[in-house]
Amino acid sequence: MSDASSAVVKRARHGRVLLVTIDNPPVNALGVDVRRGLLAAIDEADGDSAVAAVLLVGAGRAFIGGADIREFGTAALAPALPDVCDRIEACGKIVAAAIHGPALGGGLEVALAAHYRLALPAAKLGLPEVHLGLLPGAGGTQRTPRLIGARAALDLMLSGRHVDANEAHALGLVDAVGDGADPAEAGLAWVRDLLASGAPPRRTRDADALSDCAREGAAIEQARIDIARTGRGLFSPARIVDAVQGALDLPFEDGLALERRLFVECLDSPQRAGLVHAFFAERAAAKSPETVSSRPRPVERAGVVGGGTMGAGIAVTLLDAGLPVTMIERDEAALARGRASVDKVYAGLVAKGRITPQAHAAAMDRLTGATAYAALADADLVIEAVFEDMDVKTAVFAQLDRVCKPGAVLATNTSYLDIDRLAAAVSRPQDVIGLHFFSPAHIMKLLEIVVPAKVAPDVVATAFALAKTLRKTPVRAGVCDGFIGNRILATYRTAADAMMEDGASPYQIDRAVRDFGFPMGPYQMADLAGGDIGWATRKRRAATRDPRARYVQIADRLCERGWFGQKTGRGFYLYPDGARTGTPDPDVEAIVAAERARAGIAPRTFSDDEIMRRYMAAMINEGANVVHERIALRPLDVDVTFVHGYGFPRYRGGPMKYADMAGLARILADIRAFAQEDPLFWRPSPLLVELAERGAGFDSLNP
Repeated sequence: MSDASSAVVKRARHGRVLLVTIDNPPVNALGVDVRRGLLAAIDEADGDSAVAAVLLVGAGRAFIGGADIREFGTAALAPALPDVCDRIEACGKIVAAAIHGPALGGGLEVALAAHYRLALPAAKLGLPEVHLGLLPGAGGTQRTPRLIGARAALDLMLSGRHVDANEAHALGLVDAVGDGADPAEAGLAWVRDLLASGAPPRRTRDADALSDCAREGAAIEQARIDIARTGRGLFSPARIVDAVQGALDLPFEDGLALERRLFVECLDSPQRAGLVHAFFAERAAAKSPETVSSRPRPVERAGVVGGGTMGAGIAVTLLDAGLPVTMIERDEAALARGRASVDKVYAGLVAKGRITPQAHAAAMDRLTGATAYAALADADLVIEAVFEDMDVKTAVFAQLDRVCKPGAVLATNTSYLDIDRLAAAVSRPQDVIGLHFFSPAHIMKLLEIVVPAKVAPDVVATAFALAKTLRKTPVRAGVCDGFIGNRILATYRTAADAMMEDGASPYQIDRAVRDFGFPMGPYQMADLAGGDIGWATRKRRAATRDPRARYVQIADRLCERGWFGQKTGRGFYLYPDGARTGTPDPDVEAIVAAERARAGIAPRTFSDDEIMRRYMAAMINEGANVVHERIALRPLDVDVTFVHGYGFPRYRGGPMKYADMAGLARILADIRAFAQEDPLFWRPSPLLVELAERGAGFDSLNP
């Protein structure tokens, strides 16, 4: 065995048991040296008559966290993981795995290739390859259903979820649940008991959970129905089902060959590239220069100013993290409504069986309320979530400046407003930061951390640490109107409005955007958010709007009628009897036609392809501007913002990754063609021009 292999896979004899420890920090990923070390260890055990059993354990906090994702799409070095798993299963000596911490993806496939499995209390098992556009490719689609049946195996593989030790035991993934935290100690005792009982090597490929062909076939067919309804164009889920069908229909070796062919199809899919990009982008976005240079301030008590929809959602998010929260409202009636909104969220979770009544009560016990700002005197962090008006927010910050203790972080949840102005209105601008939650705040994963000019680096680090505590996906943004997401949104919504006025119906535009992979189109989204929100923003910007810029008034005509979307029963769509899904409204189409006539526009036909080329070109071009102006540090920050905050299809990676895959030269050519109609709006970003002309992509600007 090479020095590199022996360094990451250590072997030690304990009587008749060969203890094999994978030690490849941080998560014992299955890089080539680990694979070589495992193969050498099994060969040693088979060739040593004094060895009766092999015990596989992981060093540190993981068994094996999975394959080395960096090797995907490259020329893999031998041995391949499927060959390692086959060799483990073929060993003539007992091979057991003692699992603690993560055993995910290829890590679980290694454990499944072992003859026996013990899970310790901290174990976390799963096959999450679907999140990377892949399927378990080292026998996982063949061994798992043979061991636990098609229904349970498909649930694990199609959801990518993790199971704990007890659920793994109940499913049959593991043979026993052990005690303690030391996998070597618990595993050695367990293996000695196996040897004493005369237990033989036992191949998972021979397990018979698929013996009831009718029942298992029905489970597979139901999975096909489910992914046809919910798969939303994803490539790998159907291949996972095909592989499990192979486990039912084919001999094991033929099933492995099918799995390998389907795995390569997934590997070659553009969706795999998009999903892997999203995976790494999320991890990169969670770091900023300030998180490297500064330590976060402690946050043990929090305050929220405002108990409306946004404030209540933020309060729930903080309460879920175990923080005591003080809510401030203008009077007792408003405070009671805010508390009731929080209570309603938890009551709904209890009704759905997601939390216990005791957890509900404990969360509400952590929530206190007051109408006086003095109640925030001990808070380490206060988040303002009042009406989107600079004067209102400035007044709130004046009160916070007066009562909050030195060093308290003062955050605003503004979606658009100038945080530098807010910071300038207090005596401690170094403590002021933007925390832009997305609605509903307790559900949406994105948190834009907006960094004003005078904020202290440790406050930025505190915001990133808070995002981790809240289980949010953070993105660092600079100060401008709309920051990253809403600034870009305003631009591609402008492009959509122009297409609507030029001849495309709002319903065709929404359908084309959904077919691209978004959960809803821009007009459905406007109805969900509330048309009055966008209307207020447009009126606020009216004084500074370029008089030469095209301005489509269709949305204003709807708002003038009080049609604000779902909350008023009609917007671009009709929502009869409180319906959550809208139906097209002939009156809206009449308004659109009237506005075209007023503007002197003869409507023309748009194909869905042209709609998406314009929609995406506007999004990408403004994304390039945001990066060029350093509002976003990197293109990947734009991607993470749109995947987690705006429903951009994850399998496409984000708008900047999509641009790279589509080709920047093509995007730039589209923009220049569209500029023949409207040169003011379709001005190519200097960054896009520069990258396209030198044949580079946005990814070249990512770390």
